[in-house]
Amino acid sequence: MDYQQTLDYLYARLPMFQRVGAAGYKPGLQRTEALAQATGHPERQFRSVHVAGTNGKGSSSHLLAAVLQAAGYRVGLYTSPHLKEFTERIRLNGQPLEPAFLVEWVARWRATFEQAEASFFEVCVALAFDYFAQQKVDVAVVEVGLGGRLDSTNILQPLVSLVTNISLDHQALLGDTLPLIAAEKAGIIKPGIPAIISQTQPEVAAAFEQKAQQEGAPLVFADQHYRAELLRAPAPDEASQHLRIWHDDEVVLDDVELGLVGDYQRLNLPGVLATVAELRRQGFIIEEAHLREGLRDVTRLTGLRGRWTILGRQPLVVCDTGHNEAGIRFIVEQLARLPKRRLHMVLGVVQDKDVSKMLALLPHEATYYFCQATIPRALPAAELAVQAAALGLRGTTYVSVPAAVAAARATAEEADVVFIGGSTFVVAEIEDL
Repeated sequence: MDYQQTLDYLYARLPMFQRVGAAGYKPGLQRTEALAQATGHPERQFRSVHVAGTNGKGSSSHLLAAVLQAAGYRVGLYTSPHLKEFTERIRLNGQPLEPAFLVEWVARWRATFEQAEASFFEVCVALAFDYFAQQKVDVAVVEVGLGGRLDSTNILQPLVSLVTNISLDHQALLGDTLPLIAAEKAGIIKPGIPAIISQTQPEVAAAFEQKAQQEGAPLVFADQHYRAELLRAPAPDEASQHLRIWHDDEVVLDDVELGLVGDYQRLNLPGVLATVAELRRQGFIIEEAHLREGLRDVTRLTGLRGRWTILGRQPLVVCDTGHNEAGIRFIVEQLARLPKRRLHMVLGVVQDKDVSKMLALLPHEATYYFCQATIPRALPAAELAVQAAALGLRGTTYVSVPAAVAAARATAEEADVVFIGGSTFVVAEIEDL
């Protein structure tokens, strides 16, 4: 098989949660452990940082990888889902997986993962870990796929575990309350391995404290020690923000440029900084210059896209992958502060989200362009429009994401703002991303 045939096989043969939803989710570690054993336990051959959370785990993973790359380390990065190309999931110093490696690896191990009845994600994890081991990375930053306790990535014994944020998402699989979801995320905390929590959330703090005590793991709530202060509001079309970093009431970094402008990134930063501090404690040489470069150049160093990404100016066109109630809340707050004459929102969602709670946050004065991504999980645009109309949101349905984007851009005038989002998969189908 060539590269495209290999991808077609993976997508068609293996159940894939991102495309089909719960039918593609196989909790438990036994199949991943079987693949790891078959491939020679690659997860034991490299050092790692393990990152979980509802929102922010992708950005935090990219920021950590960027800082480590700036410090001169050979860095693996595993994230999901991908936006444009499968190989984005697995990176080495920011460069996507080589297609030839994927083709050869699948050909070699196909019978093994078919016999194990592994899911798409389990195969991706086994592939990533084998690639990182063969490439002899100094450290890999590994993002949890879903939850934590039963996630395939949880066969790792990392240097440090990071949990970013707990919000309602995937309730049918992880639990319908924040403490239940937190308990699943806390499942990545391992015996004696330092654990860092980005945000102190009173309703879930006990879940982390209990798990850390049970495992004898040192626990740090990062935002009780680190704080990122915005020095000045970035211009609407600015691609970075300037921050002052406080540690225990002392300024430790002034005028730091962060190459991501979403307001929510300031909530991710304490966890990233505390994780860097822990890696330094364990012997990693990360100077201030490395930290500054990694935070400033994260998109160049790691290829991160889709987090409050500016796609055009006059009119301002922005996309963001925020796709649950907490993520949408931040997006709406940030949109409200942008100077604009009219707001145009290209919106698509997936069926297994609490759509009504997301829609209830959206501004009534905006013009909506309802669409659906080309995945089975996508909520049909017509159904989305009906639910939106019931909450006073009016717009037009479109047959595809590109058609909706094109209509919004054609309608918007120079002083307007166009936002594209609601789902990672909507953002993935933006043609000029």
